[in-house]
Amino acid sequence: MQTCGVILSGGRSSRMGTNKSLLDIDGKTAIEQIANELKKCSHETAVITNEPAIYEFLGLNLYQDRYQDKGPLAGIESALHHVDADVYFFAACDMPFIHQGVYRHLWQAMNGADAVIPIHNDRMHPLSGIYTKNVLPHIQMLLEHDERKIRALFEHIDVHYVTDYDGIAKQMVDKHFFNMNYPAQFEEAKRFQ
Repeated sequence: MQTCGVILSGGRSSRMGTNKSLLDIDGKTAIEQIANELKKCSHETAVITNEPAIYEFLGLNLYQDRYQDKGPLAGIESALHHVDADVYFFAACDMPFIHQGVYRHLWQAMNGADAVIPIHNDRMHPLSGIYTKNVLPHIQMLLEHDERKIRALFEHIDVHYVTDYDGIAKQMVDKHFFNMNYPAQFEEAKRFQ
């Protein structure tokens, strides 16, 4: 089964005031940290961005949104459209501490579902979920009708929600789902090391 790790880097980083994915954490950019971890659990790694020139230094396949200005759902569509894989592990560009162990745990929970969506601290994390190629036509249908909410997709596909991370250290799970939206969170991220 072919797997692909996908980094979604299409946001405007308005709350941070600078490109979150390029912030330096322990000598590497956040997006490098994410890419290095995704490479450990997938056959291929790609970045979805509407500014590909910024990320050429990564040496990864870079794809732009096919549906412009339609948010993260369009980013997921772009990955599923461009990359020939069966299963896609997604990560937002502001989650520098993702861990392959969490993705492997989610993948084991798939059991034939179209997607596995993690829930952590009572919050759904669709941008760090796992999706199969099967969801592509459903996403395209939603985007064609100008529906941008990822949760709307879940009404049309078979989703397995994961709330149990037994066997994985709590600290690792907490760090996996940590994201940086504000400068204070970036400062917190620097203290994690």
